[in-house]
Amino acid sequence: MKKEEMKAELGRILNRIGALRFGTFKLTSGEVSPYYIDLRIVPSFPDAFKRICDLYIELIKSDVGADGFDRIAGIPTAGISFASITAYHLKKPSLYVRSTEREHGRGRWVEGILSPGDRVLLMDDLITKGGSILKSAEAVRAEGGVVTDAVVLLDREENGEANLAKNGIKLHYLLTTSELARKLYDMDAIAEEQLDTILKQVKRK
Repeated sequence: MKKEEMKAELGRILNRIGALRFGTFKLTSGEVSPYYIDLRIVPSFPDAFKRICDLYIELIKSDVGADGFDRIAGIPTAGISFASITAYHLKKPSLYVRSTEREHGRGRWVEGILSPGDRVLLMDDLITKGGSILKSAEAVRAEGGVVTDAVVLLDREENGEANLAKNGIKLHYLLTTSELARKLYDMDAIAEEQLDTILKQVKRK
């Protein structure tokens, strides 16, 4: 499937499950946004969940290469479910990074088998500033893992890609929020005012 076809399908899926909301939302980065894309609801729609994981797999194969990494690590919390399914289908070992350090057992940040030198592909649902991915990269690197790539479905275009690049991580994404907004507008899923709301938010950054 060509990249443009993948983008169009993702837009249709997100519209169908009602993932895009408008209002006032506080993001993980701490900033306030006039729109919110809730990808945490995707696993509640099995058909959508399967297709979106298929899109992740195609994106990874085309942009990173199946031989470009040894393990996949899910970013807490939304990225974990996507990473688990994707790793299974790519026949790659799966890890996940905890949101807080474990206070019992081995007291680790990274759960799963990770050996020094393992190349770890980080997976999340979307990126805003990149803080969650950078925190996870630091945890993986602290345990000897090598992190050079991260993959997300959506880039909110708020400097996340540049922030990752400064830390030696290349971002791979399927769709920007500008592209998503324009596709939804073209299919009459959002009004012109809502399109402008998203584009102004992106331009402001």
